[in-house]
Amino acid sequence: MLQVIKKYFSYVIAVLVIALSMIGLSSPALAQMNIEITGVGQSLYPIAVMRFKDESKLPVSVTEIVRQDLARSGYFKNTENGNATESDEGTPNYQSWAARGADALVVGTVVQTGPNQFQIRYKLFDVRKSESLGGLDINTSTDNLRAAGHKIADDIIFKLLGERGIFSTRLSYVIKEGKRYRLVISDADGQNIRNAMNSGEPIISPSWSPDGKKVAYVSFEDRKPVIYVHELATGRRVSLSNQKGNNSAPAWSPDGKKLAVSLSKDGNTQIYGINADGSGLHRLTRGRTIDTEPQYSADGRYIYFTSDRGGNPQIYRMSAEGEQVEGAKRITFKQGFVTSPRISPDGKYLAYIANIGGAFRLYILNLATGDAQALTDGTSDESPSFAANGRYVLYSTKVKGKRVLAAVSVDGNSKQVLSIPGSDVRQPSWGPFMD
Repeated sequence: MLQVIKKYFSYVIAVLVIALSMIGLSSPALAQMNIEITGVGQSLYPIAVMRFKDESKLPVSVTEIVRQDLARSGYFKNTENGNATESDEGTPNYQSWAARGADALVVGTVVQTGPNQFQIRYKLFDVRKSESLGGLDINTSTDNLRAAGHKIADDIIFKLLGERGIFSTRLSYVIKEGKRYRLVISDADGQNIRNAMNSGEPIISPSWSPDGKKVAYVSFEDRKPVIYVHELATGRRVSLSNQKGNNSAPAWSPDGKKLAVSLSKDGNTQIYGINADGSGLHRLTRGRTIDTEPQYSADGRYIYFTSDRGGNPQIYRMSAEGEQVEGAKRITFKQGFVTSPRISPDGKYLAYIANIGGAFRLYILNLATGDAQALTDGTSDESPSFAANGRYVLYSTKVKGKRVLAAVSVDGNSKQVLSIPGSDVRQPSWGPFMD
């Protein structure tokens, strides 16, 4: 078994993971993500999100987008699910809403301001304290209605919970359709899918730049793994690393000025640093084993990576300037086979994949205490990625033999599965906050 595991690890390092378990797909171009939410917390904040007045003018329901976002957060329970509206003018009857079990009230109105142009007004009220918490006036086009709904949900999260919402962030992931592969960008709820890259060869390891404007990834279009940086607004892309051998696992530094990558140009796979414009390539590890999957720490001082230098794959940490500056320190000890390190945006947690008796399962490690816990009971988890607020981990797993995306809260209480009917999706990466 140990030899089989080691062989698998080498296979991962050689960037051939994409060849495993891929199946043919029906076209997802017109399909939408299905979201199944389970295991939410026991104490949910009761909120009444009323149908926005005159919303029938819109091709999509902003009310439903807000309701669904709040439900997916794992913090809220909507007490109003019908089509009743409530005026956004004047003061609501707080006593009446309290009697109906709501601790907060959301109301809104849609006003058409021109062809395909709308103003969406929303207000939030704290029923407990009998006070207005303000709201937003959003001018938007028909094409950006979903973004408007996400912005409102984010504002509700911030006003009621005091933290920044992640509904306006984006996801990237890979879909295989027949013999073709697509790198796609979507909203945080998996909807509004847009193609970024199409290829007849595999695409893997997407990684968002800190400003959310670019995605680095590995493409096999030249029949070998090459790292590209793709500018999403223009579609322009450049080859970042096309060295001899494998070019894999790109990871951005927090300031966006450089990346850490894994290259086998000098023999065994090692970690290198490279400037975001492709200049300044330099080696960071100098082991005789396999070092790969680099990830910068939240403050940019360190790089976490996977290495089998101790016999089996484990997570290590070194200076971002290389292990010659500060030797590599082993971080994971709880399991015998660990890969895929991902650091939370606040630097408190390390997510990783552990092999437990042949089952690949998502774990989270508290870096301060050393406590580790399984976030899932899965057997085929891979590619973890933290949300921008650090509250959730996105990953790929199998449900009924099919690859889907899943997200779990860092406490393990709230889970959701995002799937496209008939499709296989994997290699997810959760984008950063957008200014």
